[in-house]
Amino acid sequence: MRPTQITVGLREVETKRRQWRDRPRDAAGRFLGGHMIPAVIGPKGQPWIVDHHHLALAMLQEGVEEVMISVLARLDDLPKKRFMAFMDAHNWLHPYDEDGKRREFSDLPRHIRDLVDDPYRSLAGEVRRAGGYAKSPTPYTEFLWADFFRDRIKSGKLENDFGDALSHALPLARSQDARHLPGWAGPDSTD
Repeated sequence: MRPTQITVGLREVETKRRQWRDRPRDAAGRFLGGHMIPAVIGPKGQPWIVDHHHLALAMLQEGVEEVMISVLARLDDLPKKRFMAFMDAHNWLHPYDEDGKRREFSDLPRHIRDLVDDPYRSLAGEVRRAGGYAKSPTPYTEFLWADFFRDRIKSGKLENDFGDALSHALPLARSQDARHLPGWAGPDSTD
């Protein structure tokens, strides 16, 4: 499977690995069946996953060799250049690096194991789980939030004290500065 993004939050991947290890052993098939990975079939019949990159990497690291995919589109008849343009136009690509900078399509990793850590993506996931914003169907929502935090929380703070960075990020997520982001939940009612 080919990734359609450059980065993941490795803290998020570790959380998914823990959830996998903590599930009942007889529930593996049910878990994987309930977490199908959406993909587009691209040139040469290669599946390009468009979501659940964290889960795919976690399963790979846990030694799971097969997962179920849900095919969203079959575009294997397109030449690679047209395929990439189509994927980009449908917001099925996120070619941004760990600094939030857009890269060339050729910079996308060729394999899930080559995804790069973006600690701000992990922060965005933790903020959502802590109630800072709501889950949204908008593609790559967590990366939009990651960029929002990237502009407001110094990387040193994030690297040295994730908990403190999270405490700082939660009120930022509820601030008016974040109102343009998908899933914004508004000011905390206790404010």
